[in-house]
Amino acid sequence: MSSLPRIFFIGVGNMGHPMAANLLQAGYPLTVTDRFKDKALGLLEQGAHWAPSLHQGMAHADVVMASLPGPTQVQEVMLGDAGVMAALRPGMTVIDTSTSAVELVRQLADLAKQRGGDFLEAPVTNAVDFAVLGRLSIFVGGDETVYLQHKPILDVLGEKIFHVGAHGNGATIKLLTNLLWFVSAAAIGEGLMMGAKAGIPLPTVWEAIKSSAGNSWVAQHDVPSIFAGHYDPSFSLALCCKDLGLINQVAKSQGFELTMGALAQKVFEQAMQTYGPDAGELHVVRLLEERAGLLLRPPLGQAWGSDKVLS
Repeated sequence: MSSLPRIFFIGVGNMGHPMAANLLQAGYPLTVTDRFKDKALGLLEQGAHWAPSLHQGMAHADVVMASLPGPTQVQEVMLGDAGVMAALRPGMTVIDTSTSAVELVRQLADLAKQRGGDFLEAPVTNAVDFAVLGRLSIFVGGDETVYLQHKPILDVLGEKIFHVGAHGNGATIKLLTNLLWFVSAAAIGEGLMMGAKAGIPLPTVWEAIKSSAGNSWVAQHDVPSIFAGHYDPSFSLALCCKDLGLINQVAKSQGFELTMGALAQKVFEQAMQTYGPDAGELHVVRLLEERAGLLLRPPLGQAWGSDKVLS
């Protein structure tokens, strides 16, 4: 019998599935649940158990983990008579890897303490491909002793784990990094477009950006999704707009307003209105391509409408 803590993992979508798979590979006894059972089939084939309800999943768990789209879903799962907090037993720990709201994180931490349990916020970053590799960066807010106790679990999921202090700080760090991500995602298209309009081969433009002060994670990681024309379907415009709303909300609660954050939210909302909430995050670049009349496709770009794959 395994001496590792038994984990109940809630939400096995784009990010949750590879995280849960890595925990299985590391030998953790794992029970999973999701609104859609078909998302869990691969994990069940690898040995995970299925829980038809939250309370059934928690019945034999030591640690509850969640990977959910945002605060609305976190509230639905954590609160209420059928929620996680209502079934939390003394000595259990909840680790929420979702991108959540600062005040909600603090509320859940207080509720867990009242129930005799512990709560760690542990939002993750670096996208699905890094989740598969177990190379996420993780921002943990909560009691340091509890963090150290559960760090072996987090080490399975990520290669850079940051304990950032009190509850709410994890959400703040995650949101400010997403602010920089989204601003960069909108700006990278403009840089590429300037090069393409000048007739510079796009691969050369890209390499120049990566070798300059303009380099970024977006430049390194996201440009191939633009060149391929699929605009990274792993992260939706709806999630971008949700996060940008949270980002601007945090700044306002701190007594100031974000110039770039407000502009990024406006641009991403325009893209979502144009292409729909499920479209990939880099459709902010497709919006620019349509307005400029040029698709950013190597070697030099293509006239808008020449790519039959695009709708």
